[in-house]
Amino acid sequence: MESGPLLSLAIPVVGSSSSSSEAKTIVTGGLDGSIKSFDITTSMVQSIGSHGSGNTNACSCLATMSNDDDSSSSNLVVSGSWNRQLCVWDLRQNSNSNSNNNNNNNTPAAEAVLPGKAFAMDVDVSRNRIMVATSGRRNCFFDLRMLKEKNKFQLDSVLERESSLKFQTRCVKFFPNGYGFCLGSIEGRVGVEFLDALINDAPMKLTKYAFKCHRDSNGLVYPVNAIDFHPTHRHTFATGGCDGTVVLWDGKNKKKLTSTPKFPTSISALCFSPDGTELAIASSYTHEEGDREQHPQDELYIRPILDSEATPKKVEK
Repeated sequence: MESGPLLSLAIPVVGSSSSSSEAKTIVTGGLDGSIKSFDITTSMVQSIGSHGSGNTNACSCLATMSNDDDSSSSNLVVSGSWNRQLCVWDLRQNSNSNSNNNNNNNTPAAEAVLPGKAFAMDVDVSRNRIMVATSGRRNCFFDLRMLKEKNKFQLDSVLERESSLKFQTRCVKFFPNGYGFCLGSIEGRVGVEFLDALINDAPMKLTKYAFKCHRDSNGLVYPVNAIDFHPTHRHTFATGGCDGTVVLWDGKNKKKLTSTPKFPTSISALCFSPDGTELAIASSYTHEEGDREQHPQDELYIRPILDSEATPKKVEK
């Protein structure tokens, strides 16, 4: 696939009504600002759009979502850039692109200006809500709204506030119910915040908190690169850091559940399987110590997750 170095990746969800429930397309965001889709089965590359040429326009984060009530499949790609731009791309509008089409002049279905560089992003598909963490420690929330004109959308800014963490955000993840979110920073710390100001049916007003993690016995601090929630134990989430470990946490009772042995290098990404019995873990040096002539090779691990490891422990009152 002809493009610059890749910075971000997303996999569109395939609905059960599709002829195959397996995802066959990968969406990538490049250092050159390009957004492209890659068909795994045919090796066909399609241009979705671009944030502009040059490293300052790099596509730093991606997510997929759907705004079609009749479809459980992803038909929209959301991209954030270092040029402070947030864009929504309609895959149906770009379906006529072909493998030889490197035209990056496709028009976004909706766009908005961010207060800083986009560093991390997640979507709450149940509410068509997008969260973007930017430079300057800002957390921005947008609701995606379909307009009366067919296939036209609008991004409404519904909330912007300062992060509870004092250093740059590396990753963000909505709670499964959308009532709040977790974010990880370069300081080896995770913040847990709530969105009661945006959600009318939230059960009660909850207090945000933060905790230290991914630090060694000598006090060396490692960035937190990835967060994902368990699909069935909804208060359990996993974090991966530059210390090469993965830790499972009970967010409700604020307890550590289990941790893995150290992997060869940094944990750059992780994701639970749909039933929560497996955790995909990407071990890849993330240049937290600058360029190295030699570093462990990039590897992908699939780790079984026992129910006893992910189940929150009962807390004695």
